[in-house]
Amino acid sequence: MMVRNVVMVMLFVTVIAPITLYTDRLASISIQASSSSSSGDDDFVEDVTAFPANAAHTTARLSLLPQESSATTRLKEPEGVVYSDNSSDSLPGAKGTSAHPNHSHPHQDGLLVDSMEHVSARMLSTTTDPDLSQTYDPIRQVTQTLEQGNQFLSESESDAKIGASEQNIDDASRTRETKPEQQSTQTSSKVDRRRPTKTMTAKQNDETAIPNGRVRHFKDQLIRAKVYLSLPATRNNPHFTREIRLRIKEVQKTLGDASKDSDLPRNAYDKLKAMEQTLTKGKQIQDSCAAMVKKLRAMLHSMEEQLRVHKKQAMFLTQLTAKTLPKGLHCLPLRLTTEYYTLNSSQQKFPNQEKLEDSRMYHYALFSDNVLAAAVVVNSTVTHAKDPANHVFHIVTDRLNYAAMRMWFLVNPPGQATIQVQNTEEFSWLNTSYSPVMKQLGSASMIDYYFRTHRTNSDSNLKFRNPKYLSILNHLRFYLPEIFPKLNKVLFLDDDVVVKKDLTALWSLDLKGNVNGAVETCGESFHRFDRYLNFSNPLISKNFDAHACGWAYGMNIFDLEEWKKQNITEVYHGWQKLNHDRQLWKLGTLPPGLITFWKRTYPLDRSWHVLGLGYNPSVNQKEIDGAAVIHYNGNMKPWLEIGIPKYRNYWAKFVDYDHTYMRECNINP
Repeated sequence: MMVRNVVMVMLFVTVIAPITLYTDRLASISIQASSSSSSGDDDFVEDVTAFPANAAHTTARLSLLPQESSATTRLKEPEGVVYSDNSSDSLPGAKGTSAHPNHSHPHQDGLLVDSMEHVSARMLSTTTDPDLSQTYDPIRQVTQTLEQGNQFLSESESDAKIGASEQNIDDASRTRETKPEQQSTQTSSKVDRRRPTKTMTAKQNDETAIPNGRVRHFKDQLIRAKVYLSLPATRNNPHFTREIRLRIKEVQKTLGDASKDSDLPRNAYDKLKAMEQTLTKGKQIQDSCAAMVKKLRAMLHSMEEQLRVHKKQAMFLTQLTAKTLPKGLHCLPLRLTTEYYTLNSSQQKFPNQEKLEDSRMYHYALFSDNVLAAAVVVNSTVTHAKDPANHVFHIVTDRLNYAAMRMWFLVNPPGQATIQVQNTEEFSWLNTSYSPVMKQLGSASMIDYYFRTHRTNSDSNLKFRNPKYLSILNHLRFYLPEIFPKLNKVLFLDDDVVVKKDLTALWSLDLKGNVNGAVETCGESFHRFDRYLNFSNPLISKNFDAHACGWAYGMNIFDLEEWKKQNITEVYHGWQKLNHDRQLWKLGTLPPGLITFWKRTYPLDRSWHVLGLGYNPSVNQKEIDGAAVIHYNGNMKPWLEIGIPKYRNYWAKFVDYDHTYMRECNINP
């Protein structure tokens, strides 16, 4: 019995007494709350009693309502739910939701004011209309807006949404009885769904802004890793040294020959991340910024030196390629020469030879040792000529290619046009006693300039070492009256041009007493006289204008009668003798041409001759389409592999690649 009494006392102290005390406390709080509520807001109580009798539902609704004393709070009750999320992506508009200016919304500080601010402001101003106080539901409006798309609206889109707000208000009256907690859940899920969309969009924008950014990041990591690997602090840490070397191998293997992100393997991001972690360790190990800066400067200097060497090598290889004859073009003259000497003497003659000295014909001068190039010039000219029978082509070549050139045009006659092929050996007047350039080309100094291996004191510009400057074919343009003594006018064409229009109008052109008709090339400063001549020499500076316009060789109409009257050949000889030590200009024919025809050149319209297709990939397409002659001046000739691809077809369409000789020598487009 004693034990029983003790148990009862303990039960009363530990269980019943606390319950009694808690119940009394709860009752007093309830009475105070009821008194305060009845005296503070009768309309609010009436609104609450209008809810369904479901106790759980009522409790849920009451738990969501802020305990405020203002009657207008009823219009704002859903906002306590909509903006309960403290995310920075929450929609604006909570500011000013209370009827009292000094009342602060519990979640106001967490809101982000964005480009929808003017939309929500107009929506909230609608809720202050007394006539809509029982029908408008902001949650419905926000939900509708989010369902339109998970992105911020532009100003024009916003106005369209606001224009439909009346329909949204009608919808709100029908959805008034939806449970607030369900609305809160749906709205929160939509807002949450909005966040990853924004994040993903930002990531896509970053990737778009930096194309192939991952490949670049890999390359940057390799540079940083090599810097860390060379620093003393790293060498004193064997564990880190092994780790960074391993990472370098992994990145190099992952990167491979990839030039864009799509070429990288699937595990590229993991390797990128692993390397970044290793580099972070290296940053912690390395405590001297000065050592890092010193190493980076050394690497920069080394890379600049390597770049300079590679540029020089590239220039040398380009020049070498331009000088070297491709195997197919070497095979072709050999094959043609063999065939030519199998012909009898009667088969080796060209027809219509009586037209060669007829001044009524249209005569062309072409000096070339390239059979295929000469064939394209002739074919393109004849194709566009209105009356091919009146056109005569005078081709001069060297002894080595003479038979091949004749054989080609015997097998491939240019329609009704007349062909003459001459050999420089036939010009008995062209000797060292008459021509200073012949003497200079055979001099020991010239041979030493081109062929000695040690060139420390020679000109560093490989452009001037092209063997074409050693060929007399390049200088025959200064001897036109001697080559064609009975002709009045001659149109000179280089072998790297393509004719696109009829050229007969040039023979009737009035040169106004000038000897040379040419297209000027002073569109850019580097095509003026000071680009080609040495104006530090008084002989040049006293006689010529450094800013005078240059002009182009390649398509020139020469008046041979005026040439003879003004004794142009002797003018050329005089200046050529003065330049025996190459102090007035470097090698080539344009500088002496500028001097010889100074104030004796008539400027032609630019459409007659468009240059640059052998070095400039950005020649204006309209100029090419409207040109009478296009010129592949430069190293990238159309018959070489280094030729600019988009210009090659203008030249290639005049080559018959199905010809027997072309197939035998494996010459393909």
